[in-house]
Amino acid sequence: MMAKRAPKKSEEETLDFEQALGDLEGLVERMERGDLSLEQSLAEFEQGIKLTRRCQQALAEAEQKVRILMGDGEMAPFEDDAE
Repeated sequence: MMAKRAPKKSEEETLDFEQALGDLEGLVERMERGDLSLEQSLAEFEQGIKLTRRCQQALAEAEQKVRILMGDGEMAPFEDDAE
C-alpha cells in the first residue's frame, strides 16, 4: 500500500478555503429553500458565520502573501475593486 503524501501548507490552505466556500454555498441553498425550523435555521446561520470567517481569514492570509511576494516586504495598499 502506497502512503499518501501530505499536502503542502499552501495546498492545505487552498483546499480548506475551497471546502469552506463549498460548505457555505450548500448552507445558503438549504436556507433559501425555507423548509428549516427556526432552530435549524439558527444553527445553519451560526455555521455560516464560522465558515465566512474562515474564508475571510484565508483570503487575508493569501493577500498578505501576495503583498510580500510583489514587494520588498513593504506593505503597499491593495486597490479595492469595490470602491
